[in-house]
Amino acid sequence: MTRPEDTALFDDMISRFLDQEADPHYTAWEEAGQIPRDFWLKLGEAGMLAVDLAEDYGGTGADFGITQRVIEEISRRGYGGLASGYNIHSNIVIPYLEHLATEEQKQHWLPRMATGEVMGAIAMTEPGAGSDLAALKTRAQKVEGGWQLDGSKIFITNGMLADMVIVCAKTDPAAGARGVSLFLVDTHLPGFSRGKPIKKIGQHASDTAELFFDGMILPEDALLGQEGSGFAYLMQELPRERLGVGSQALGSMEGALALTLDYVQERKAFGQRIADFQNTRFKLAEVRAQIDMARAYFDQCVDKYRQGEMTATDAAIIKLQLSEMQCKTIDECLQLFGGYGYTLEYPISRFYVDARIQTIYAGTSEIMKEVIARSLLGK
Repeated sequence: MTRPEDTALFDDMISRFLDQEADPHYTAWEEAGQIPRDFWLKLGEAGMLAVDLAEDYGGTGADFGITQRVIEEISRRGYGGLASGYNIHSNIVIPYLEHLATEEQKQHWLPRMATGEVMGAIAMTEPGAGSDLAALKTRAQKVEGGWQLDGSKIFITNGMLADMVIVCAKTDPAAGARGVSLFLVDTHLPGFSRGKPIKKIGQHASDTAELFFDGMILPEDALLGQEGSGFAYLMQELPRERLGVGSQALGSMEGALALTLDYVQERKAFGQRIADFQNTRFKLAEVRAQIDMARAYFDQCVDKYRQGEMTATDAAIIKLQLSEMQCKTIDECLQLFGGYGYTLEYPISRFYVDARIQTIYAGTSEIMKEVIARSLLGK
């Protein structure tokens, strides 16, 4: 576990790095719809892309909680698109490889992912299949010398930049969820293509793509883990993915609250500061209380994850509650800005639009409720 003094050093490093490398450019990245590759390379050079990856593979070897702190700080600044891209690469794809890959696969991919030379993505969602993995149409068939991959994926974060994508595909169509396998797909191989970047209402700096696999031939060692175990692996790794969503929510709520506190103490209406109205004081008190309650449960889940005790139900609860809370509290904050909150001039508007996707990706709120209900009532 990382010592408190180490945590303080990481916090300072994260803050200084974002001050220098992100703050001056983020508006331009939002307008461009993509974060440039050189920024990811700078993150890698600073040791921030593989914070808790073992040093043998190019990581820093710190506690995984430091990765969550990076996500939170990025989110606190209102950089929702960057937070999502970072979460996918550093908090999801890298751990998948560290936990499931062969030694050869790890040595091939992880050092270059730690430097930013290789950008990662994970592709589950299809045009006709979101949370229902049993309905996947993407197919991987054994052929001489490897696998043939055919199909498509949609709404893939980092999809335009990714050099390697973990792809969920059916290897046994008759086996339902038990016929799903995972593949490490090198996007530079023939048969891979991308559609145009998908334009979204928020998180504009996060590139989102549709991916196509047309008779793509993968080597035998592209299989990640055991054939047919893909669904089990996804369930195994979901707690960490949903903790990452919680980190984004906490950081975003803290950032939105800080902006709002500054605004209401400067802005006047009817001869007094907006901060002096009882409604303002009560609304912000509620936001503060909700954030602190959320953080207490989040910290509990971090401890459980660290001990290998965090369950799928824990993950569903934190994802449901913190993402919904993020949308609600930031809505309350924006309301206190009045008309200015609806303008692009004020960053609170970006916090607002970036928040909305949090209740949808990594499992919708409705799916989270079903997961929780099954733990209480069964299927």
